[in-house]
Amino acid sequence: MRVLVLSHRDVLAALLPEACAEAMAAVLAGHARGETFMPLRSVMMPPDAAGFMGLMPGWRGRPGGAAAFALKAVCIMPGNPGRGLDAHQGLVTLFDGESGVPTAILDASAVTAVRTAAVTAVATAVLARDDARTLAVLGAGTQARAHLRALAGVREFEQVRVYAPTRAHAQAVVQEMAGRAGAPRGELSTAPSAQEAVRGADVVVTVTSAREPVLRRAWLKPGAHVSAVGASTPQARELDTDTVAASALFCDSRESLRHEAGEFRLAVTEGKITGEEHVRAELGEVLAGTAAGRRDPAELTLFRSLGLAIEDLAAAETAVAAATARGLGTEVEL
Repeated sequence: MRVLVLSHRDVLAALLPEACAEAMAAVLAGHARGETFMPLRSVMMPPDAAGFMGLMPGWRGRPGGAAAFALKAVCIMPGNPGRGLDAHQGLVTLFDGESGVPTAILDASAVTAVRTAAVTAVATAVLARDDARTLAVLGAGTQARAHLRALAGVREFEQVRVYAPTRAHAQAVVQEMAGRAGAPRGELSTAPSAQEAVRGADVVVTVTSAREPVLRRAWLKPGAHVSAVGASTPQARELDTDTVAASALFCDSRESLRHEAGEFRLAVTEGKITGEEHVRAELGEVLAGTAAGRRDPAELTLFRSLGLAIEDLAAAETAVAAATARGLGTEVEL
């Protein structure tokens, strides 16, 4: 059996943000129609380990086409940025849906970076006001860079402000993205504080590893759209609970939100929301046309992104198709 192996560089070359966003919109809408299956990810947290491991299996059937299984095995290593490495390290494996034969192995760090930002781009396109012109990004790591590229084509941003606790990190992002093909064409700058970055912003993206809120409701203007991306365990949160309570809340998965979103769970505990009744819809339901998105120009919309196995599956398939067409990657015999 021959398996295509795509390195980190291969994935980034093959998986373009626009194509990935199209794939994310399609798979999330398909999920809303019952065309996919996935359990909640399993997480192993050894008490003395330097990080933790997550396993994310998923399946997608294609009406009239080939089905596929996928498994992402990823280690989350908080100390990696200090080593010059992405905190996410692992593999995405694709399997034929009929025979179970492995067909491709991809670098999970690259897949995760591109598909996570692509989902945010889809959510922003659907939920943000059409006249959104100012973008604030809180965070300056791999996901900040991926999000700036992915959001460049969603709205005509005239101002883009980046904040990180270490200003040099934010400056590095701005310098790297300024004038780069595929980056936002508006003015890129760093902000001295998270509050200054968010003030007056139409779209806010949080891509941090914070365990306590970096964004507060009082900073947000009427009609803003927020995508909270960085915190994916119950112990971490980027938003205060007032933001959750005040927003029209959308998620990628209600099950993931219920089990993994720390600020959502805390808002329930504090009595600020009643629970899942506060969720307007999953993003896929909006894309499939079975639920409403933004209802009013002045309402605050919030997309809580946790990351789904079916997103990894669809991103991997998209990357493999493009890589095969371009002759990228290495075929190995198993």
